[in-house]
Amino acid sequence: MSVQLAYLVAALCFLLALKGLSTPRFARAGNLLGAAGMALAVVTAFLHGAVHNGLWILLAIVLGTVVGVPAARSVKMTAIPQMVALFNGVGGAAAALVALAEFHDGGELLFRVATVLTVLIGAVSFSGSLVTFAKLQEIMTTRPVVLPAGRVLSIGIVVVSLGLAVAVLATSSTALLVALTVAGLLLGIAFVLPVGGADVPIAISLLNAFTGLAVAASGYVLANTLLIVAGTLVGASGTLLTRMMAQAMGRPLANILFGAFTATVAQAHSEEQRTVRSGTVEDVAILLGYAHSIVIVPGYGLAVAQAQHAARELVSLLEGRGITVSYGIHPVAGRMPGHMNVLLAEADVPYEQLKELDDVNPGMTSMDVALVVGANDVVNPGARDEPASPIYGMPIFDVDRARAVVFMKRSMRPGFAGIDNELLYNTKTTMLFGDAKDSLTKLLAAVKQL
Repeated sequence: MSVQLAYLVAALCFLLALKGLSTPRFARAGNLLGAAGMALAVVTAFLHGAVHNGLWILLAIVLGTVVGVPAARSVKMTAIPQMVALFNGVGGAAAALVALAEFHDGGELLFRVATVLTVLIGAVSFSGSLVTFAKLQEIMTTRPVVLPAGRVLSIGIVVVSLGLAVAVLATSSTALLVALTVAGLLLGIAFVLPVGGADVPIAISLLNAFTGLAVAASGYVLANTLLIVAGTLVGASGTLLTRMMAQAMGRPLANILFGAFTATVAQAHSEEQRTVRSGTVEDVAILLGYAHSIVIVPGYGLAVAQAQHAARELVSLLEGRGITVSYGIHPVAGRMPGHMNVLLAEADVPYEQLKELDDVNPGMTSMDVALVVGANDVVNPGARDEPASPIYGMPIFDVDRARAVVFMKRSMRPGFAGIDNELLYNTKTTMLFGDAKDSLTKLLAAVKQL
């Protein structure tokens, strides 16, 4: 099989993989097909380059396998977004390093343009992805970080980056290209720091698109058709995903990325003067056991506690009592798109039970109980009612309009957006504090006793 034919087969695998990943039924097959395409691409690159660089390529394959396989196997579901951020950053760095290594004086204009784009975009993706990792891992604050004169500083970095890019195109200077790399790293940091809370996954998606563009440009630098195809696919799919997530948040992308520069500080409520109603497992069991309709809204707390199996068992028990139960799945619940879908699929929850916002909200007023398990920002009424809220405009589940609300939560800490949730103080809301898995297991036993 010729090199170009092998690359064509690999590219087809990538296309079919994306198609498979678009539906739960074929997602697993699509993932395996994409992995097979990548394996074919790596083997082809090794065999094609074995004459001159075989040892280095083999070393890279071994190193990638030794690091990647254990990392993928050991990462918990709750840490998948962090892993995605790291892998995305590594991809951007690899593209930038390849372009730096391949750059030489006197290259044609298109080659220099591709090199400049690869280095700049790859550097932005690398440093930006490291910041998103730090935010998701809570190594640093998850809130927006606005530096003094941050807007002016960011604009200054952009101007310097563009100036260096033009200078590299005009002079073919390696030293200026290295300076552009440093400027790109600073730009990535300045780009992501103002993004906070629930908006971080959107930044990851956008950086993923950036990495795809960097890889596609590096494909031109290396005269590698497969890199161009694969990078374009990643860039296009990342761009579409970013757009869809922004729509799910109900806010323009520019507001999500740069809104911290113009945001006003919302007035904080005095917690000393506010009380919540806390219930026992037995209280909640009675509320659930004698309801006619229940909607469960899962969130990141469910993932942290690995409570998806306990949730499914409780739902099966309630359905056995003739109660109608469904799951309300918010597009950005958890820390990445589809987080809750994957988690519940792991527990063999029928996909038909997973309902979207438009399916649940119209009937919320007739819902007997809304059971919130580890979610927070996606049920915060402030997103609907408070224009000063940082998440104002984000579509939410209107669980406050159900007849009763049960809020399962470890503590009174705010959600990932770092803001207070009025739902906690609603007179309809009963708080059930504790680990989600432990609470659901106790609820299961209590409902059985009814």
